[in-house]
Amino acid sequence: MGLGNVAALLVTSSLLGQILGFLRTKLVNANFNPLGPNSTDSYFAAFNIPDFFFYTIAAGALGVAFIPVLADRINKSDKEGVNELTSSLLNLLAIIMFVVGVLIFIFAKPLLHDLVAPGLSPHQLHNAVIIMRFLAFNPLLFTISGILTSLQQSMGRFFFYALAPIFYNISIIISIFIFRNNIGLVGLGIGALAGALIQLAIVASGLFGLRLKWSPKIFWRRKDFQSVLRNYPARSVDQGIDQIESIVETHFANGLGTGNVTYYNNAYILMSAPTLLIGSAISTAVFPRLAHRLSQGRPDLFRKDFLMILRIMIWIIAPVAVISYFSRGYLARMIFTRGSSQIAVIFGFLTAAIFFNTIYMLISRWFYAQKDTKTPLFISLFTISLNIFLAYTLSRPSAYGVAGLAIAQSLVSAVEVSLLVVIMLFRDHKLFDWDFLNGIIKIISVTGFSVIAAYSMVSIFPLELADHGVLTLGVKFAAIAAVTFIIHIGVSALFGMDEPTPILRMLKRIIFKPVKIQY
Repeated sequence: MGLGNVAALLVTSSLLGQILGFLRTKLVNANFNPLGPNSTDSYFAAFNIPDFFFYTIAAGALGVAFIPVLADRINKSDKEGVNELTSSLLNLLAIIMFVVGVLIFIFAKPLLHDLVAPGLSPHQLHNAVIIMRFLAFNPLLFTISGILTSLQQSMGRFFFYALAPIFYNISIIISIFIFRNNIGLVGLGIGALAGALIQLAIVASGLFGLRLKWSPKIFWRRKDFQSVLRNYPARSVDQGIDQIESIVETHFANGLGTGNVTYYNNAYILMSAPTLLIGSAISTAVFPRLAHRLSQGRPDLFRKDFLMILRIMIWIIAPVAVISYFSRGYLARMIFTRGSSQIAVIFGFLTAAIFFNTIYMLISRWFYAQKDTKTPLFISLFTISLNIFLAYTLSRPSAYGVAGLAIAQSLVSAVEVSLLVVIMLFRDHKLFDWDFLNGIIKIISVTGFSVIAAYSMVSIFPLELADHGVLTLGVKFAAIAAVTFIIHIGVSALFGMDEPTPILRMLKRIIFKPVKIQY
């Protein structure tokens, strides 16, 4: 499957996943109250610890530490090496994550009460503990899925990786309607557990035809497995730092009063959607190719591919960030009718993080493809310290309150990307050539027109007090987004940029496709 087809598949599946994730959160908000003894704060708080262990031990480290080494084995047609390497990592992490699951199940209450959300009332804490115990073994299930999808990605198979997460969201959505009138909020934990099991089943079906032979052994003496283990801790800690930030933000938000955990998480979900849709999908699609370029001994093609994708990513995410900022009120009211003004304020401050977090996903892979997991780690260690300081300072009631968490997030994401870019230039003085820099200057100029377009459309279709419902709000948002994108694409074409060419070529084929008339 070509890079363009892979990217299209992942963007499409990610778009569907983000829509379902948006719908999931909206339905949780609509069917459960953010305030009171059954506050949705319990639901959002319960995910912090399981997510922390999954992302720390498995998620990002799998692709970064595993795929480059696996690519070496595949390029050498070493089937035995692929099988033994995959089996070793699968067995080791399965043991670790099983133990983690047991610990989460046993110590759910103290973890929530003493670490994540000490401000929860006794009934809220009870709900959160039950939900977390349902989630306790999800990190194990996700880890197994992650190893199997990393293997499939390395072999050019992305379909099952793209399909599986969709069913996770669907499972939680179904659980809302099944349990809302009986066991209530805690039923969402059952939906999340069922979703993880279904996701693993779908991923496992993607192994058909790959001839993976699992072995119940850990081949400690394999040099490639030792290489994975050497690269693993740095990336693992790096991912853990991101989750520590999430736990800290939940802790601070909970201290500002009931409902603020829900408000901040809703705004964060809105921020994460375009980041995952564009940054994660494209970076995931291109990473195996970058790793293969270096395995082939072609650093010139590695640089060329990286710069091409980075420029495309910046060109895409720039208008998305602009639209997100000017449409923050519309999006907040769509996802959460009650208290949406608070979410809109928080999301407005997070829109800068949309841009920088998206760029970070690709820039970090520049290091990971070279099997350097330590540099992003050291930068993350600095930025988490900065984020905790800024979050504490800016989120005080006398400062910006819960919105201060969003300000801190955006500032830190900008600093993180800037530091990594400086290091990249230090290592490769010729990395950003004139063609790339000229393209970035043009993108900045074009984005100015996008700002004018978005502002004008918001003035034409203002958010009225009586505007409610996905249809009414969606039509206005779609009009703002469509016009802004059209201006962005059109001005880019007038500037002679390469990025809009595939889009314009596709539209030309659709609009001017010859029609065969039979006489």
